[in-house]
Parts: sequence; C-alpha cells; structure tokens
Amino acid sequence: MLKLEELCISEEMSVLDTMKKLDETGQRILFVAPDGVLKGVVTDGDLRKFILRGGALEEPVRHAVNYSPKTLPLGRRGEAKALMQTHTIDAIPLLDKQGRLADIVFAKGVDVDNRRRAGIPVVIMAGGLGTRLYPYTKILPKPLIPVGEKPILEHIIGRFRDFGCDDFRLIVNYKRGMIKAYFNELEKDYSVSFVDEDVPLGTGGGLCLLKGQMDSTFFLSNCDILIDADFGDIYNYHKKQGNVITMVCAFKHFTVPYGVVELAEGGEIGAMREKPEMNFLTNTGVYVVEPEVVQDLEDGVKQGFPTIMEKYRAAGRRVGVYPISESSWMDMGQMEELDAMRRRMEEGT
Repeated sequence: MLKLEELCISEEMSVLDTMKKLDETGQRILFVAPDGVLKGVVTDGDLRKFILRGGALEEPVRHAVNYSPKTLPLGRRGEAKALMQTHTIDAIPLLDKQGRLADIVFAKGVDVDNRRRAGIPVVIMAGGLGTRLYPYTKILPKPLIPVGEKPILEHIIGRFRDFGCDDFRLIVNYKRGMIKAYFNELEKDYSVSFVDEDVPLGTGGGLCLLKGQMDSTFFLSNCDILIDADFGDIYNYHKKQGNVITMVCAFKHFTVPYGVVELAEGGEIGAMREKPEMNFLTNTGVYVVEPEVVQDLEDGVKQGFPTIMEKYRAAGRRVGVYPISESSWMDMGQMEELDAMRRRMEEGT
C-alpha cells in the first residue's frame, strides 16, 4: 500500500522524473505539498498537455502543475464520488483545517469510471506471420497467442470494449481460419467482422480492403500491443486538433549501458560520454484515423502505416501525436517482450 509521502513531489522535480514517479506509483496523479500543505497537483494529462505545448522534459514540473485543484475538507469525504463524477477527475485530496494533505480518495476506490466513452469502429491488423515469435507462430497465428488465460487479440478488444467500442474489423491472412473459428465460437457482446487479405499488404496497405466500409473516424491497432489509456480522450484530442491521423506514442527512457565515444576528424576522440541517457517517443502501433485515408489508398500496394503517415505529412496535412507513459504500453512483438507482458499481466501491473 502506498504512503501519502510517496505520492508527493517537489515542484522543482523535472518533468521526466515526474513521469518516472507516476510509473513507479502506478497512479495518474501526484501532489505538490511542501511541509504537508497542499499547493497543487499534477496528472499524466497535465504532463501530456505541457509536452504538446512544446515543454522540455528537463524543465521543472511547476510549469505543468495545476495550482487550483479540486479538494474537500477531511470531514466531507462522502462528497468525493459526486465531485469526481461532476469534474471527471481521478482523485480528490482531503485536507485538514490547516490545509494539510490528510488523505486521498481515488476514483477506483469508490467505483467511479471517469473514462470518456468512445463508441467508434476499431480496425485491427491481424494478418502478419509473426516471424519474431517463432516457433509459437508455427502452431498459432500471432493474434491467438495466449497471454494469461486469453489470446492477445481478446485482450486488445477488451481494452477497447471497456470504452464502449463494439464494432471490430479484423484484417486477417496467416492462419485466418483459426482466428475466425475462435471468434465465431466465442460468447461476446460485440461484433467482429473479417476482411481477408490474400496477399500480404503490410500494416497499412491492407486498409485498402476496407474501401466503401469506413465512413467515420476509427481506431487502428496492431495485434501485438496493449495500451492502458483513455481512448475517449485520445479520440477527442484527435478531433480537436483536426488531425487526419493521430499516432499514440509512448515515452521511452533508455540508458546506454556503455561508455559512448564520438570520433573527431583524423581519428581523434571528439567526445566521451559515460552511459548516456536517451529520451524519445516511440510508436505504439495504435492510431486514430480519418476514413479518407482508406479511400486514398492504392489497391494492392504493400506498405507500412508509417509510410502512409509520411505521405500526408509531406502533403501538409496534420498528423499528430498523443503521448502516453512508458508503463502504459506493452508490446509482445518479440519473445522476451512476450514473456515480460505475461509477467505484467500475471502481476496485474
């Protein structure tokens, strides 16, 4: 169980370290409370907005802190649920008479669901060979590889299902008969339709098979990833920005485990850095896509979806990014990543 002080940070902490702290605590909110007196709060959403405004990860988090948070006196704890529902927030700090942080009521503790609903179609690219997961994929198609008690594809659908999505289109190719049989026999409260890809067309080219079928904005997902994110907020952000495509990206923090040497002219050492750290955004394989993207595709052309995005960028169209934390993304594209995903799912983290 977390202690209150574990959820408190200094407003001088960097944005990057604050993101790490959110990952460590498993919560979506942290508190600025010098000497115990609540001064402000910062959520993962606050950090995302700061970064999208052009803020740097090295800057103090005070630039992203909400200094006017919703709070309640300690004696009015019973009003927390209604207040969270009214303002669609995840936690309410409870203060004593001196304004000190005495307790926190979290939405999940009072059975409040603050996630925005997003009942829009979901297209899942489920036709790949899964060669990096051989020999598993010699027997099963990648979408049916089990993670815990369910195949990965059912976990992915479940994430979207939690947000009201009930229309799923699966583009299938390799061992598609097994995928169809599984979902046709499965008891479910959503619809699944299948699009046969007879020739491999890549993570983007297969969308041409949906021409005439997509008349509204839709989610697009690879079949080997899981993200924990507010899909409704992703959708609303996409619409507000006027993007033709929005890519969901995860922050990655990576420390090179070696000393890095840079060469200068003449073979001399130009610079040396001991175990440098790198921070970057990486593509999770989840997107929000406008239907015109499907209509614009050439039939039968093999291409990855990033190639399609580059074409729109080159044409001056808006292609945006929705950042999430590193811990909100799980990938099973390779064997060691599959094992890591299974461990996380078993531990419930």
